[in-house]
Amino acid sequence: MKKFFLLALLATVLAGTASAQLPNLKLKDINGKEVRTDTLNNGGKPFIITFFATWCKPCNRELKAIQEVYEEWQEETGVRVVAISIDQAQNIHKVKPLVDGYGWEYEILLDPNSEFKRAMGVNMIPHAFVIDGNGKVALSHSGYKEGGEEELYEKVKELLNLE
Repeated sequence: MKKFFLLALLATVLAGTASAQLPNLKLKDINGKEVRTDTLNNGGKPFIITFFATWCKPCNRELKAIQEVYEEWQEETGVRVVAISIDQAQNIHKVKPLVDGYGWEYEILLDPNSEFKRAMGVNMIPHAFVIDGNGKVALSHSGYKEGGEEELYEKVKELLNLE
């Protein structure tokens, strides 16, 4: 009975994540401007949120791979990428040089206390979400292997009926 209850609870939580709205937290961008996470959007179009850290090699590979095709993705779908750094406060100064060094054109937000990370149920990074035009999670993807960014883009195209 206890196992059944735990499985039912887990199923409810997972089902809720699949369509949940973004939590309302305050983060800062790399220039110090405050941003409320529940207001993140792309004008009714899908967008991608990805969690990373400066020290996470798979995270950096994923964001570099997306950067290589980002302009093309934007032209075709208008997709927007928001990258959330979970670097802790003592390492936050490393984020802007990394972003500038790679030339990432994404909006970069800082989550030094991992509040947004926890609220989104992220246990491991890199972790990316495709958010639909209504602000609901349409895809949650953890980890990165070469070419994995295509799954995100395919979901964006599916949401826009471009497949």
